Amino acid sequence: MLGEGIIKGMLETAKNFAGSYVSKERLTTVQYPEEREALPEASRNFPILIYDGPEWEAGLRCVACQICEKECPPKCILIEKSADKKPDAVGKPQFYPTRFDIDIAVCMSCQICVEVCPFEAIKMDKEFELATDDRFGGLLHDRHQLAKSNEYYHQIHPVEAAEVDARLAEERAAAAAKSKAAAEAAAAKAAAAKAGAEKPAPPAGGGA
Repeated sequence: MLGEGIIKGMLETAKNFAGSYVSKERLTTVQYPEEREALPEASRNFPILIYDGPEWEAGLRCVACQICEKECPPKCILIEKSADKKPDAVGKPQFYPTRFDIDIAVCMSCQICVEVCPFEAIKMDKEFELATDDRFGGLLHDRHQLAKSNEYYHQIHPVEAAEVDARLAEERAAAAAKSKAAAEAAAAKAAAAKAGAEKPAPPAGGGA
């Protein structure tokens, strides 16, 4: 029958319209922005930089390796590496970005930067309300704007963040164990050398 599909669609629309007066499940429209639907964990929008601890600048996981800048397809990431090192969140001296900019007007949300980062430093945010009347400066986010705490990361991607934390904890524990073993070996070697130096020389043989 000609137009049968249109008739079925209109009947479904009419059913939902009438049913919305008696059943909340029939309310297919969300009254945004007063009402908001929860975004799924896998949703993503633009990259952010994760930091550990209370201070964003001291706790940034990024070590300015610039892999994400090189791998970014639209080349929307700009990083400038520091000349010196400073302690990271666990006290290890690391290089850090003196500048880290992302032009979200160019970013295509491909997530390649996240996949290539070896330090779990860059992740995808779920924030999408980023409209601005400044089409240039307002869409160029610097490292301060990009910095988000690990607690925030747990809020938007709880399962993924827990997996990352567990993996980082294992890596740090292994590094600490290796460092401790190296220190113990060095101490044992120094003690052995000291004992050898303090050992008295045998008496020289004399004639009758």
